[in-house]
Amino acid sequence: MPRTSAATARSSAPGLAPDAGGRRLPRTLHPVAWWIWALALATAVSRTNNPLLLFLVLAVLGYVITVRRTEAPWARGFKYYLYLALTVVAIRVVFRAVFATGITPHDHFIFSLPHLPTPDWYAGIKIGGPVSLEALLSAATDGLRLACMLCCIGAANTLANPKRALRVLPGALYELGVAVTVSISVAPQLVQSVQRVHRARRLRAGRSQGLRALRGIIVPVLEDALERSLRLAAAMDSRGYGRAGTATRRSRRATGALMLLGMCGLCAGAYGLLDATAPALLGFPALVLGGLLCVAGLRLGGRRITRTTYRPDPWRAAEWAVAGCGVLSAVLLFSNAGFNAAELNPSIYPLSWPTLPLVPAAAILLAGTAGFLAPPPSAPVRPSVPAQRTEEST
Repeated sequence: MPRTSAATARSSAPGLAPDAGGRRLPRTLHPVAWWIWALALATAVSRTNNPLLLFLVLAVLGYVITVRRTEAPWARGFKYYLYLALTVVAIRVVFRAVFATGITPHDHFIFSLPHLPTPDWYAGIKIGGPVSLEALLSAATDGLRLACMLCCIGAANTLANPKRALRVLPGALYELGVAVTVSISVAPQLVQSVQRVHRARRLRAGRSQGLRALRGIIVPVLEDALERSLRLAAAMDSRGYGRAGTATRRSRRATGALMLLGMCGLCAGAYGLLDATAPALLGFPALVLGGLLCVAGLRLGGRRITRTTYRPDPWRAAEWAVAGCGVLSAVLLFSNAGFNAAELNPSIYPLSWPTLPLVPAAAILLAGTAGFLAPPPSAPVRPSVPAQRTEEST
């Protein structure tokens, strides 16, 4: 059987056809484009508490992740963000039921919890009492909005390669970016280790349930995590991570002073914008000055970090399209153009089914176009196994 070269097999594989076949070549989208898309969608979610729109956002996230995620370990953790989202909603509902605010004659009574008396200095909060359907629905809606925002961040972590996103960080934030990248990739790697050890125990007819099985899984997983940490430390040490560089003490002090003054300016500017009685100089001017000082500190601190980039990620039309559809979705929801702002935040009282506004729904569906605007992800390259010749006995 003749051998087939890797290039020929790769060109004949499905999804890798040239432009003549009408298909786009698979490649990895720039991680910043996915983060802009996800943060813009989270910004749009913060604008509404309409449950129909929030469920539509979850559907859009599920579609984009299904068609554009890779086979990397961090691309398999979105379901755990969904579990976290359900936990957030449940905690919000339980807290609303325990710290009851009372019901009105028009509310629908469900059940009543034992009332715990509180002291006079704690009289503003009631523990226990009657719980209404309107209160639980309001708590579930607020929790669903926060859950959608968490799922947007989870979608960015699922679709974007955290190691490739580290390349575009400023030099002054490189150490912090490495720490964040390692912390983000720890959970998916642990999940992968648990699944691999559990699969190996089942193949060896080991106990798959109970405390004994848990002990047999934890020890190999911890050993695998320790070996991975040692390999990571050796790789970082061989690449010069943690070197002080050529920065002098005066340069480091200047960088710290600029960053400290910049953060103070940003805090003062935010306070001035939120407080109407504050002086005018504490508003937008202080915010701009603080931002400029922070940028100057980042530029000065980045000079002591020397990095080389091999094959930098391109920013092409697909990146502009993905980031643009997310930003446009957020702009449409904040513009209040073509719809009533009350449709984004329907009232629970009186109890009624919320309506689905067409323009906000179209804006969220516009963010879902990132599923086919982005190029298909690159398939993992697997080494080809040459065919072995067998001799037939006569």
